[in-house]
Amino acid sequence: MNEFNSLKEMVMAMEADFIKFYDKGNSAAGTRVRKGLQDLKNKCQEMRLDIQERKNKEA
Repeated sequence: MNEFNSLKEMVMAMEADFIKFYDKGNSAAGTRVRKGLQDLKNKCQEMRLDIQERKNKEA
């Protein structure tokens, strides 16, 4: 469950930059959001691989 909480924290950490980009038009915040989304994507891929590995060990 720690992995899920880690994902939630990553998303919540980007909230301020989302607001700055979408509501205030701050392009630097958009760059930070894009980086955060890439980090989130990488974390999700790591989790997918871990889940698949655990599933295969059980089979």
